[in-house]
Amino acid sequence: MIANKIVLRFSSSLVEQAIIYHLVKDFDLVINILKADINPHKEGYVVLELSGDSENYNRGLEYLKNVGVVVEPLSGTIVWNSERCLQCGACTTFCPAGALYMTEPDRKVHFDGSKCIVCESCLLVCMARAVEVRF
Repeated sequence: MIANKIVLRFSSSLVEQAIIYHLVKDFDLVINILKADINPHKEGYVVLELSGDSENYNRGLEYLKNVGVVVEPLSGTIVWNSERCLQCGACTTFCPAGALYMTEPDRKVHFDGSKCIVCESCLLVCMARAVEVRF
């Protein structure tokens, strides 16, 4: 079994094709879409976790490349500095994956890197600059 977080980049000519559908139906892969930006007649991307047995996984990746989808590993890591954090919780509101969260009743911010999809939303709202992206 293989499971990886990857980024699929689609040209405008591919956006309206059922590419994700074929990964599920033809290659028996499990898709967990983490983030996407797809618009008709424009380029798009999907950040997803893709998993399945190794033969189907590799065949699925080959299919993507053959139809013209650019496949990239999800690179970059969000690093959270707990000492710099002001514990305001702003980042927790904007984190779509729940990687940054606040516990009750102590109202402390925590970071679970295994849930992070490196969308960088937290970077935009952290006044203390307690989060950074490393590539």
